[in-house]
Amino acid sequence: LFSPPPPPRKYVRSLRAAIRTPLRMAGWNALFIVSGLLVIALAGEAYFRLTKPFIETSFPLRFVHGVGVILEPNSDVHVANWNDDNFVISRVNSLGFLDREPVSAELAAAGCHIAFIGDSFVAAAQVPAADKFHVKLEEMAARELPHLDITTQTYGIPATGQVNQLPLYDEYARHLNPKLVALVFFINDFVNNSVAMQSLTYGADPDRMPFMSAQRDARGAITLRPPDPEYERFLLPYPPPAWYGKAWGWLTGVSRFAKWLDAKGLIRIQARAGHNDPQIIAAWANMIAERPCCAALPDDFQPSTRYSIPLARPFKEEHLPPAYEDALEYTAFGIEQFKRRADRDGAKLIIMAVTDEMGTRGDPQFDRLSDMAEPLGIPVISQYAHIVSQGYDYWDGRWRHDFHWNSTGHQWAAEAVLEWLKENQHVCED
Repeated sequence: LFSPPPPPRKYVRSLRAAIRTPLRMAGWNALFIVSGLLVIALAGEAYFRLTKPFIETSFPLRFVHGVGVILEPNSDVHVANWNDDNFVISRVNSLGFLDREPVSAELAAAGCHIAFIGDSFVAAAQVPAADKFHVKLEEMAARELPHLDITTQTYGIPATGQVNQLPLYDEYARHLNPKLVALVFFINDFVNNSVAMQSLTYGADPDRMPFMSAQRDARGAITLRPPDPEYERFLLPYPPPAWYGKAWGWLTGVSRFAKWLDAKGLIRIQARAGHNDPQIIAAWANMIAERPCCAALPDDFQPSTRYSIPLARPFKEEHLPPAYEDALEYTAFGIEQFKRRADRDGAKLIIMAVTDEMGTRGDPQFDRLSDMAEPLGIPVISQYAHIVSQGYDYWDGRWRHDFHWNSTGHQWAAEAVLEWLKENQHVCED
């Protein structure tokens, strides 16, 4: 009796049509948008697959007892710098280094053989073999110092300092009896020579390092410790990524278009925390602070984020916390160990301080290195001083989004060493 009368059929049909029409339009619009995005994604993927040879940087590694981690001999290293549009494939030689096959002992003995030992600057995976500084040095020396018969060999392993590099000389470089041993030094070498600092930089357990390392004994004396073949089982943990970060990490690992979007910052999703993340470094510092090796770490360890390698930044300052002073002592120990080996084998030892980050006299980081080397009679070549003296712009010698040398930087490094050789030819003639 009290129910309202049913609406007229015409009104119901009009209401349904009024609702259905915008829904249908919204559906078509969504379909057009999704289809358009799909076409753009497919076109972008096709373009980058045709123009980019590979997607990820990869360094195949191998553990050698007594030496530590080196590159897998006779493998290929891929460097993908999406920001600078630089893609390089380099061949690892039979020893495990990014260089040509070693020269013969007879050829090395016939002239002035130089062994360059260092980290990623010496490995130089960012440029083709023909553009590397030691190859350029040989070419220039053949024209300007032909009577010296310069030959070179490089032994570079990324993420290492002088303490870690001692086996590279003992096991590989020494056999060719070089007349000149050149340590290529970058600011992060201070970090890499310290077990505590390198642990925080690369997430390795300080008691189980993948390289030769140094530690203090019960008397406080610094001693060498061989690399641990089981280091991978004890790496410090990263926090697990969020599901969306894990999904984006997978996508950027298979899609070149997604990798380009990520590199250019057009889509920014953090797949996982990086080893430069201050929060990760602080968390790791808390994990290892109770170890004897790491007692000098401050309780509130918070590295600067103003630099691409945050742990190395404080070495540019005048005053250092105790942990950084400790790293300097390990660095001095490593350099002294190289000096002893060079003297024993009749070789001249020099150090090449690379890029503008190391600077020249008056810059704290260069002064600290020089203060270690000069009392031992080790010359320190400043690449930055050479760059300034020639009126170059140092930014032209490095990749814009990668602090390593580009081909121009390798040329300048070769020029700096050649300039020193011209003034010190006696090291090859003795």
